[in-house]
Amino acid sequence: MDHAVLQALILPTLAGITIPLGAFLARFDVLMPGWMQDEFRHSVMAFGGGALFSAIALVLVPEGIARVQAVPAILAFAAGGVVFGFLDYTLSSGTGRFAQFMAMMLDYVPEAMALGAMLSGQTEIAVLLAGLIALQNLPEGFNAWREMTQDHNRPGLIWVFMAVVLVGPLAALIGLFVLTNAPAILGTIMLFSAGGILYLIFEDVAPHVPLEHRWGPPLGAVAGFLLGLAGHLASM
Repeated sequence: MDHAVLQALILPTLAGITIPLGAFLARFDVLMPGWMQDEFRHSVMAFGGGALFSAIALVLVPEGIARVQAVPAILAFAAGGVVFGFLDYTLSSGTGRFAQFMAMMLDYVPEAMALGAMLSGQTEIAVLLAGLIALQNLPEGFNAWREMTQDHNRPGLIWVFMAVVLVGPLAALIGLFVLTNAPAILGTIMLFSAGGILYLIFEDVAPHVPLEHRWGPPLGAVAGFLLGLAGHLASM
């Protein structure tokens, strides 16, 4: 098997495993109900929000505008916000909330595509990106699980989170074989995702973070963005 193909299968799989790991950890909040329900849970949510924001500011938008001209870039970003605003409105009128799960996938899929595209000539950066994705996915999986099970106990849902891992290698293979020679399409996908994530952060993540007289959640947001910044600087 070609070395780049093997890496496209292994790296995003390792990065994606932290999604069900985060969901698995979220299932044990009953061990420390007071703390987990309050400052710790809010801090993890804020950390995930900071990590998502770092993905927008340091990966998706810079890499997107490097591949797409100004007007299409603006339209793609705006379309992401509008489309996922509509999706969130539609889903919120039903039986459950999926905003954080959608934000996690909007982050994971285009970054895995970018990782695959980088394997054609930027392998070291691709490895660093895989590590950054793995660290981002842990709190995002935690938060998505908490959101999707807040009203019901759904033990079988863990298999959905396990299946999500397989999306990463598929996206990386698309990036490697299709988007390496189509930078404008990859850039458009990244900008569209960035717009959707930004909407979801301010609509669903940030409003659930605040606690009065607690300093952990805002520091968690700083730490989440710091994680993304460290990964970005390491790849330069």
